[in-house]
Amino acid sequence: MKKIVLTGGGTAGHVTPNLALIPKLTELGYDISYIGSYEGIEQKLIADFGIPYFGVSTGKFRRYFDPKNFSDPFRVIKGYGEAKKLLKRLQPDVIFSKGGFVSVPVIRAAAKLKIPCIIHESDLTPGLANKLCIPCATKICCNFPETLKYLPADKAVLTGSPIREELLHGDPDAARALCGFDKSRPVIMVMGGSQGASAINKVVREALPRLLPDFQLIHIAGNEKMDNLMLSTPGYKQFEYVKSELKDLFAITDLVVSRAGANAICELLALRIPNLLIPLPATSSRGDQLLNAASFESQGYSLVLQEENLDEDSLIDNLHELYFNRDTFIDNMEKSHQYNSISTIIKMIEDTVAGKEG
Repeated sequence: MKKIVLTGGGTAGHVTPNLALIPKLTELGYDISYIGSYEGIEQKLIADFGIPYFGVSTGKFRRYFDPKNFSDPFRVIKGYGEAKKLLKRLQPDVIFSKGGFVSVPVIRAAAKLKIPCIIHESDLTPGLANKLCIPCATKICCNFPETLKYLPADKAVLTGSPIREELLHGDPDAARALCGFDKSRPVIMVMGGSQGASAINKVVREALPRLLPDFQLIHIAGNEKMDNLMLSTPGYKQFEYVKSELKDLFAITDLVVSRAGANAICELLALRIPNLLIPLPATSSRGDQLLNAASFESQGYSLVLQEENLDEDSLIDNLHELYFNRDTFIDNMEKSHQYNSISTIIKMIEDTVAGKEG
């Protein structure tokens, strides 16, 4: 039996493309395992798939001062040893990594054991974790044509991001029943990423009295970031996080307010949902979301509102502009060239395994 190990984690964006590959890998008869961190979100997300999950010690790579910068390198070294033991036991034919700091000890251990690795970079410029893994990779998948110039020419492949097929087949009636919504007003979905976004949450809640007469709102607020005083507000439904319900919620969504993580915005493009992007500012990140958002704005897929300009008035003005011009955004997204990401990546995996066996 062909064996594959999937890895990646830290945020949902480093896990969901892996989930999109699982149905096809299962259909092709792969024995699938997942290596992540001990307590990361990846363990929760992978639980529904019945796939063996193994945790290793991990450490985050930060570009800013933090006391953990002194201890985390030792956690990575420990994780490397744990990953090496695991891989010797699992004996995979190939590893597919979606990146994130979780993947570094796994990919480095795989290279030592001469196990071929395919890695995926979602953002326009490679993150630090993937930069550490690129020398060990057999192939490197990417989302944006602009990314190719940052990658070794003999390894880079423009694939796009794997999108979960289920997201295209939601049940709108199930979503309305879950949210208590009707068909009288369009629906806005607000999502700040798997960690939530306090700045967005705050302004959205402040704007509710002015938004609810025209819209209904689904608010994916993040872990422990729900406002219990607003749980019974008509036309406003909060969630900490959604899993299987997401496809149904997308089916009734007319507009999305989102961070600009690459996987999230690629899903919105595939679903043809007009969106307002509020990227993480450079003070809180390496600036990858700013680049992602700028690329989508230039292609006419999104409106962009910088967080430093975010307030009640700017949010409402942008949402009204987005809604009134929604057909233009949808038309632009319809014209986009969507790469058949899952098929392209699966073929790459199959060719890698065949080459290893040969």
